[in-house]
Amino acid sequence: MDDSIISARQVHKWFRNGKIEVHALRGVDLEVQRGEMLAIMGPSGCGKTTLLNTLSGLDNFDDGEVFIDGANLRKMADNQRTKYRAERMGFIFQTYNLLPVISAVENVELPLLVTGVNPRTARVRAMNALDQVGLGDRADHRPAELSGGQRQRVTVARALVNNPAIVWADEPTGALASKAAEDVLNLMRQLNQELGQTIVIVTHEPDMAAACDRIIKMHDGQIVNTIQQSPANMQA
Repeated sequence: MDDSIISARQVHKWFRNGKIEVHALRGVDLEVQRGEMLAIMGPSGCGKTTLLNTLSGLDNFDDGEVFIDGANLRKMADNQRTKYRAERMGFIFQTYNLLPVISAVENVELPLLVTGVNPRTARVRAMNALDQVGLGDRADHRPAELSGGQRQRVTVARALVNNPAIVWADEPTGALASKAAEDVLNLMRQLNQELGQTIVIVTHEPDMAAACDRIIKMHDGQIVNTIQQSPANMQA
């Protein structure tokens, strides 16, 4: 595909522990379009999170190739992949991964400071990101002073603060009550539509998947089905 931002070709990954060997990814081929919101679904242990971690460069893989916006992950050294992730990607996890001893705005600005952005500039961009997710008035609150839904909004702001080309989300609403989960889902879809960022989501939640442009279903380390969503099925 001409406008692919993610391209995986015959990707294999094994996990080895002594004599035990698990073939976690079995020749995965996948193309993700720029600006697409994609859901990865399937039973526990089917390889969903392994695929996300492999495509994003968090994990190595054993065979095949992964290209992100034309860059070959397989040919990057570990430090190059780390730098590329920090500059071009955002991550949202079920467990928030917020530092408890610092404020919301300090959590959001961390990815910028790590990549050498001037602290004053980082603070302005972090505040703008919090405003985008409706938490500008909670900037000075620590995570323990925020609800679960608010904490996940902070993680969304942190994922967006470096204007990433791709946002990776692993069960982003899995720890939230239904109303908070719906709010975060609507927020992600809104930001995807307004900012044009590619979002790849691992989820068990049918409502989350229904809001995406496309669903791929996995089983035993392989993609077994692809569902292209019609606009009528998508939430605003």
